[in-house]
Amino acid sequence: MVAEAEVVCQQRVPVLDVQYYARENNIEDVVAISTSLSSPSFDPICASDSVSADSSGTQVDIKSPEKNPDATLESAIVQFVPCIRSGSFADIGPRRYMEDEHIRIDDLSMHLGSVSRLPNPCAFYGVFDGHGGPEAAAYVRKNVDRFFFEDANFPRTSEVNDVFSERVENSVRKAFLLADLALADDSGVSSSSGTTALTALIFGRTLMVANAGDCRAVLCRKGQAVDMSQDHRPSYPLERKRVEELGGFVDGEYLNGVLSVTRALGDWDMKFPRGSASPLIAEPEFRQVALTEEDEFLIIGCDGIWDVMSSQEAVSLVRRGLRRHDDPEQSARDLVMEALRLNTFDNLTVIVICFSSPDQFEPTPPRQRRFRCCNISMEALCSLRSLLDNNGNR
Repeated sequence: MVAEAEVVCQQRVPVLDVQYYARENNIEDVVAISTSLSSPSFDPICASDSVSADSSGTQVDIKSPEKNPDATLESAIVQFVPCIRSGSFADIGPRRYMEDEHIRIDDLSMHLGSVSRLPNPCAFYGVFDGHGGPEAAAYVRKNVDRFFFEDANFPRTSEVNDVFSERVENSVRKAFLLADLALADDSGVSSSSGTTALTALIFGRTLMVANAGDCRAVLCRKGQAVDMSQDHRPSYPLERKRVEELGGFVDGEYLNGVLSVTRALGDWDMKFPRGSASPLIAEPEFRQVALTEEDEFLIIGCDGIWDVMSSQEAVSLVRRGLRRHDDPEQSARDLVMEALRLNTFDNLTVIVICFSSPDQFEPTPPRQRRFRCCNISMEALCSLRSLLDNNGNR
């Protein structure tokens, strides 16, 4: 079983109804509506979901420093700054074609240019798992900079606060919807081609994950797996409810008997005309966490990994590897090789993002030598002593 975070998740404000984002083909409506939402509350881990209003969370009780004996510890956590480094590995697996794409940007400020004012550190990662051909995933990967950092008006400021976090979330949401509309308009992309999308942004000590589909992000917290995304599959009760309310149906594990996910970019042959709410949507779900020294690394992987191993199994494998060789690239490769050994049937892509420098790892305790005890007779002891004495007299 995947270990739960030791904090309380809280439901974020509802995100946009899908019918807004394509109305009159004007994506700016999304931003106007998004910015009118109330500021989200930022617990250590919180999530927003566009389908559920039933879940309610409990606010984490933060005591004042005067009454809190652990105030010094809390202050140290606030001062934690992740030291980011990453590695990735991809393999075609048993498939005939490779339909996955991914991107790693450890230093977003350098990537976007020296004029960009962004928090330190600032990093961006994404996995795009294509289906119905490689066109959609390749198109999104090729245009990541335009969708996420240019047309989506990604905020440029070095100050991290609640307002900045809200603007980042609105910007990422807009990027997903922009990419979805662009796939509909590009004649080089088949209407039957689509892609799931999962992105992770790190700014300061904040980790924000946005997901549409069945890729998964898993955080390692002191060796325990904390899921940072929800697999959007038809069997997931909240997704099934949304699909059926919008006129779709679930046949076994498939949306409308065709697609194994309920959220994806592209797939316009399965979506209703623009301006109509559709069972298949590109709306991402967000989760975010304030990183502390207990958070060791993040794994982002396509469903080919999670089809054959649990979140905790993946975290344990990567953690063991990092303690041996401290190489996130090798750890990503090890995870892919293990999935192949377990007979996965899909393409495989993994990104491992470390938050600590190598010298911050707890040293692995040395193995204790084990001695076996046995009884020896007095006769044998005398023989041994005699033998040693004779050898000493030579």
